[in-house]
Amino acid sequence: MSNADRKHDVVVWGATGVAGRFAAEYLTERYDPEALSLAVGGRSRERLDALVDDLTRRSDAWDDVPVVVGDATDPESLRAIARDTEVVCTTVGPYTAYGTPLVEACVETGTDYCDLTGEVNWVRETVDRFHEAAVENEARIVHSCGFDSVPADIGTLLVQSFAAEAHGAPCESVRIYLDGGSGSVSGGTLASFGELFEAAATDPLAREALRNPYSLAPRGERSGVDPGEQRWPRRDPLRGEWTAPSPMAPVNERVVRRSNALLGYPWGREFKCGEVVPTGSGPVGAATATAAAGGLGLFSAAMSVGPVRDALRRYVFPDPGEGPTREEAEAGSFLIRVLGRGTGADGPFTVEAEFGADRDPGYGATARMLGESAVCLARDDVDSPFDGGVLTPASGIGIPLAERLRDVGFTAAVGES
Repeated sequence: MSNADRKHDVVVWGATGVAGRFAAEYLTERYDPEALSLAVGGRSRERLDALVDDLTRRSDAWDDVPVVVGDATDPESLRAIARDTEVVCTTVGPYTAYGTPLVEACVETGTDYCDLTGEVNWVRETVDRFHEAAVENEARIVHSCGFDSVPADIGTLLVQSFAAEAHGAPCESVRIYLDGGSGSVSGGTLASFGELFEAAATDPLAREALRNPYSLAPRGERSGVDPGEQRWPRRDPLRGEWTAPSPMAPVNERVVRRSNALLGYPWGREFKCGEVVPTGSGPVGAATATAAAGGLGLFSAAMSVGPVRDALRRYVFPDPGEGPTREEAEAGSFLIRVLGRGTGADGPFTVEAEFGADRDPGYGATARMLGESAVCLARDDVDSPFDGGVLTPASGIGIPLAERLRDVGFTAAVGES
């Protein structure tokens, strides 16, 4: 929560990594020191100083950017950083391995926090360990503020808000479609995948978090009518074309369900959501969906076997810290559509939202989503009933995030379908 005595509005933690550098570059390009008190943080002062030199060369507005140094293995260093900061914006993953001490430090000091995690098992851990303390200390812990899961979560919120205003009723179900995109995957992202599969292989609680569609809901509310993510090729019930499973569905669907639960079930306790990849109509669409589903299944099976997973990490995946160039990150794109269907006083209706950007979804676009999430929290520019807790983008920030992203070139539109 806002505290005028703190030195920094936002600290980008892990700023010398691929995602952290993109976030720091974006914030120094978008804002000047009068508008945003920014610092960059990590373990190596030498690397941070080199980053600051690069940031100040790129920007006429920034003569210097403060540096903060700490270590995930030194909780006191993290608490010291959190005490001086309004919002810690972290890109340091895998979060299962490195994230918990920073969340704990932010909760203890009443510091807001946002990250890029897609590790459902770890989010479940932070919900169970820290939600009540975060509420008490008024620390807003907002997970999944990148491509996982802003488009799906805020897109669903746009659809539901429009439905409530236009029809006086929520959408009983939404379908999230990854309609297009191009981009790249970094070593850090693949390392997070590895941690997720390793946890599922060794930890019963992690397996339960991945198997239960409601695993991120509050305690006592972790069951419902939604069967969970699509696992096989299927003809879509709303668009009539073939679809394949989405690799992001295990994260995004659970985040959306948590948003509904935290907000008090405004979309109904029988609300259903699903995320898929459209592949087209006819035999070609069916064949493409089958191939995509098979490929995803083979990858999941391989990552579930310890020796195979270790070999992929060692010989195939890029090292953590490797990722796209600045030019590659700016050259990608993505488009996600969210269709919601409900029944109002005048009968059935369908609402559609589009959420997209002309940048690599995992880096160029994610830097903006994460950066603007941090600025929303720092400025208290949120539409949320919560002063603290382990939250989602929709429940912890809300529509103001969509508005800020529109201002920097994103598509975030909603209307009748």
